[in-house]
Amino acid sequence: MAFRDFRDSTGTLWQAWDVIPQLVERRNGLRRIAPPPVLGMTNDRRCGMDRRIATTRRGLLGDGFDRGWLCFESAEEKRRLTPIPGDWTRCPSAQLERYCGAAMPVRRPSSPVRAEEPFAQGAHAGAGMRRTV
Repeated sequence: MAFRDFRDSTGTLWQAWDVIPQLVERRNGLRRIAPPPVLGMTNDRRCGMDRRIATTRRGLLGDGFDRGWLCFESAEEKRRLTPIPGDWTRCPSAQLERYCGAAMPVRRPSSPVRAEEPFAQGAHAGAGMRRTV
């Protein structure tokens, strides 16, 4: 991942970096196979096909984002540009500012629920549950 920071013509400090999504299998090890049963005892249910193998790409990204994007972030906002310009790591700051201007604004995630707030804001609304620490 490459990274740059720059100031735009209004003096706003921006950070820019590229994001390249990858299909990563979280279990990279060999398939766990139980040793042969001892005296007829079988307690391992891992006898079927290995379900850890992914044969397709994730279908969560669209609009060109599956090949990556250039992320711009300032204290006030965040933006994404796709496709990633080939010269973004070495272009002048003025060009980087133009790329930033062409990028789509991204809504930041909402603030997390604090421990003392009711849990009712989540999926269990009305269940009378409160978050405890």
